[in-house]
Amino acid sequence: MQERARLRIPGMTQLLSKRPDMFSLGVWPGYYSRAQGAEVWDLDGNRYIDMSIGGIGANVLGYADPDVDAAVIEAIRRGVSSSLNCPEEIELADLLCELHPWAEMARYTRSGGESMAVAVRIARAHTGRDKLAFCGYHGWHDWYLAANVGTENALGTHLLPGLEPAGVPAGLKGTALPFRYGNLDDLKNIVAANRGELAAIVMEPIRNERPSKEFLQGARQLANEAGAVLVVDEISAGLRTNTGGAHLWLGLEPDIAVFSKALGNGYPIGAVIGKGSIMQAAQRSFISSTCWTERTGPTAALATLRKHRDLQAGKHLSAMGELVQAGWRTLFDKHRLPGHVRGIPPLSHFAFDHPLAQSLKALFIQLMLERGFLASNSFYAMYAHQPEHVAAYLAAADEALADIAAALECGEVEKRLEGQPSAVGFKRLT
Repeated sequence: MQERARLRIPGMTQLLSKRPDMFSLGVWPGYYSRAQGAEVWDLDGNRYIDMSIGGIGANVLGYADPDVDAAVIEAIRRGVSSSLNCPEEIELADLLCELHPWAEMARYTRSGGESMAVAVRIARAHTGRDKLAFCGYHGWHDWYLAANVGTENALGTHLLPGLEPAGVPAGLKGTALPFRYGNLDDLKNIVAANRGELAAIVMEPIRNERPSKEFLQGARQLANEAGAVLVVDEISAGLRTNTGGAHLWLGLEPDIAVFSKALGNGYPIGAVIGKGSIMQAAQRSFISSTCWTERTGPTAALATLRKHRDLQAGKHLSAMGELVQAGWRTLFDKHRLPGHVRGIPPLSHFAFDHPLAQSLKALFIQLMLERGFLASNSFYAMYAHQPEHVAAYLAAADEALADIAAALECGEVEKRLEGQPSAVGFKRLT
């Protein structure tokens, strides 16, 4: 199937993070036939416990959640599209604004990247300005990749190195200005150098570590002083520790917040919520798409948010992540492996601090597959994950890391690889 994909799909997959070479090409299964709870079956019928990326963070409750699926199936029976609008989009707007009392209005898309593009368009329409200050990762659209136009690799420290701005208009050079997360001086310098020109300050509320209050309050104050819209990208952080955005428990009040991924538990839905005076600027620009009006996305989001809130799912996700992180640290110490653990508990990852880091990652993936686990160096918690999953996973990881330590000691890491080392960043797949 992967060879067929090479011939028919440029880059093999629709999402870079699901490309087999990001794991171990030749070993990673790549395609699934069925998924349920925390389990996945590949095309050959092999069953795995998924302790990896949880649908790239989309399946926050677990695969094929029965309550979300039941709501969507009923919506399908009643018709997912017509010449009229579905009332679920109003219900979802009410619920999102209830969860985020600072927000007054909502618009929808069906993916995270386009939601961010909508948010940026609204900010530019509201302010009448072009430039954006940003940190973090925000998708594939022109406004974001413009940061790499005329630069060597401005986006290299924001998640993915090597993102060529091919196809991005050269005229966008200088419109997207990056600053380092947590570094208020970087942002102050951008604001000072672009007075009267900034449309928005765009950032994730949290990525790997909890930011300081000074940084968050400073970003809010700088946005006020600059007359810029403060946009928080909750596409990754949203619904991980609470039902809603991470900015709620961080004490940050933005002007716009953007959600996708976990919002529909795998069903395509994105939401842009914000203050009414700013959101109304959408009416001065053309922001419209047929498939933004279909019914399954808002239906899935309503079911996901309600169940997530009733279960207080964020507490469970954090608990599972804390168990995994503690286990990783114990095992790295036990086997004397160089590495570090980072990330908020529901979005955890580790890295080998070694020149053969990508080969070590690939070998870990290979050894864990042999033991019945989809596992990489990331763990995105799902509500379906239970302590027994974590215990079995860490027992298997103990064995795998023991083998890796032995392979390192005798210099046979690459010799023991059945597939290729894990890729780093973006590159063309031939």
